[in-house]
Amino acid sequence: MADPHDVRGLPYKIAVLCYLYDTDGRLLLLHRRKPPNSDMYSPIGGKLEAALGESPHDCAQREIWEEAQIRIKPEEIRLIGMVNESNYEASGHWLLFLFEVTRPINPAEIPHTEFDEGRLEWHAIADVNTLVIPDTDRRIMWPAVQAHRGGFFSLDIDCSVTPFNATMRESWKNAWKKS
Repeated sequence: MADPHDVRGLPYKIAVLCYLYDTDGRLLLLHRRKPPNSDMYSPIGGKLEAALGESPHDCAQREIWEEAQIRIKPEEIRLIGMVNESNYEASGHWLLFLFEVTRPINPAEIPHTEFDEGRLEWHAIADVNTLVIPDTDRRIMWPAVQAHRGGFFSLDIDCSVTPFNATMRESWKNAWKKS
C-alpha cells in the first residue's frame, strides 16, 4: 500500500507567493512568461522543493533570491496566508503559502527586471485590479492579502464549480504589531 502522506505522486502542488512592497507602497509583480498563468501578473513565488524537505519559509526566501536577487533575513518575512485551491484550471490542486516581506524594498536592490520567468514590475496597489491576474487572485486572494497585512488568513477555493466557491477558515487582522 502506498504511503498516504507521500505527496510526490499526488496532483497537489505546494507553492509560495511573496508580496514585496517598496518605500512608496508599490507591489512587486512578475509578468509571467511560463505556466501557470502565462501572460498574467503574479507575486514572486514558486514550488516548494518537498523532496528536499524545504520549508515554506525557506522556499519563500529562495524564490525571492532566485527571482529578484534580494536576500531576505528570516525575521523580514512573515506568513500571512494559506490557500487551498482545489481543481485549479481543472489540472490539479494547489496548497499556497503567502508571505509578506516586512521591510520596504528599495527598487535599486533588484539588479535585473528581465529573466527567464518573465519581467519584474512595480505597481501601485490601486492599479493591481486593472492588471491581468487570475480570477481567483482578483476576487479572493488579492483582497484577502490587502485586508490581512500584518495579520493572517486561511481559505479554501473550490475551482471545480462555476462560479468557484471560497470559504474563509481563519481571519486575524492586524495580529502583529510593527516594531
